[in-house]
Amino acid sequence: MRLKHSNLGTRIRSKSAGILPAVMIASCTIAAGPAIAQSSSQQSQIAQPGVGPPSDRGADDSRLTVGLGLALSPSYDGSDDYNISALPVFLGKVKGIDFQPRGPGLALDFIPDRRGAKIDFILGPVGRARFNRNDRIKDDVVASLGELDTAVELGIVAGIKFNSLFRRIDSLTAQVDVRWDVAGAHDGRVISPNLTYFTPLDQGTAISVSLNADHVDDSYNDYNFSISPAGTVASGLPTFSATGGWNNVGISALTLIDLDGNARNGGFSVILLGSYSRLLGDAKRSPVTSIRGDANQWFGALGLGYTF
Repeated sequence: MRLKHSNLGTRIRSKSAGILPAVMIASCTIAAGPAIAQSSSQQSQIAQPGVGPPSDRGADDSRLTVGLGLALSPSYDGSDDYNISALPVFLGKVKGIDFQPRGPGLALDFIPDRRGAKIDFILGPVGRARFNRNDRIKDDVVASLGELDTAVELGIVAGIKFNSLFRRIDSLTAQVDVRWDVAGAHDGRVISPNLTYFTPLDQGTAISVSLNADHVDDSYNDYNFSISPAGTVASGLPTFSATGGWNNVGISALTLIDLDGNARNGGFSVILLGSYSRLLGDAKRSPVTSIRGDANQWFGALGLGYTF
């Protein structure tokens, strides 16, 4: 028997020409996104900028952002109970290599952005941990099914970014993660496509809106959403056999506010993130969702970061 933690991952990427973003909050997961502490796969994603048009930045526009946030996320994937978690933030860019949070985890882009380019490409390794139903399960019936092991998913991220679509500094990024569990938990594969539009509103404020989804295989959904006969005896929930397919789809919105009104000089920023995702297929039909929880999954986070 197996039960899942939905990746409501909210993954938000704003690596726009001249605006160095970083997205992250625990899943973190459309829970899509979230080093981040979290109890749900809806890991958040906090983004932090190192701003300025390409012409204003040197060749080595390395930046480092550290911070701390609080996130409200489902107790498990498919839960209608919510937990509050503390979320550390660490992200940035070093000598042309971007590293983005993958709540909790990291994605690297080894293809440097080109100054003034209309199109940039994304390619690199990605890894994340998945904590679904391994702690802080508020529903006693679901808790009686037993805790799940932590999955460690490794793979590759690839994508394309279109710069200066409607403004000098905005971008539309299409990317996809393909990851496999190497820790022997769900032993499955997750494909996570993402489409993000990013734009600054003024010198110190930027917004990002992201559409994302997860497609999973049979092994993933079986581990996270099936209920075995033994599980039925323990919990009273009906036996259920989950198969793979589209697991969830969602939308995330990120607002980033530089506290001195000038994002080019680094310093402190406030990060606001909200996301909604809808479980699909057997993730939605599983008794842990349909009887004990809710297919509608919400995530919110507030963070404070400092960019060096």
